[in-house]
Amino acid sequence: MCIKVLLAEDAEPVRKAIRVLLSEREDITLVGEAVTLSEAVHKAEELQPDEIIFDLHMAHGANERMPTGPKLLAISFANDDEAKASADRIGAAKLLDKMNLSQELIPAILELAPEWTAT
Repeated sequence: MCIKVLLAEDAEPVRKAIRVLLSEREDITLVGEAVTLSEAVHKAEELQPDEIIFDLHMAHGANERMPTGPKLLAISFANDDEAKASADRIGAAKLLDKMNLSQELIPAILELAPEWTAT
């Protein structure tokens, strides 16, 4: 079964890099992209992804709430205590450093997937 992923990131270079990483996998499908939190919430309702990769700072101080169905995978250039606390408040299952995505993103997606792909 393929893991359906929604990407919510406002920086095009980061989205492009993630697109490349995900395109190399047959077991992960990028079902959509969003550049705002509002767009991410609407696309999550429409596309029903298993996981959402989102820029932690898109959700900071926003009135919209992150969807509760999919697993949330936060990404940020900051991995300090404040970022970790923010990711926890939002309900992210993991927080990854954007500088290490090439090594950490795929393993994190796969780690979160068993619950979703067991059916």
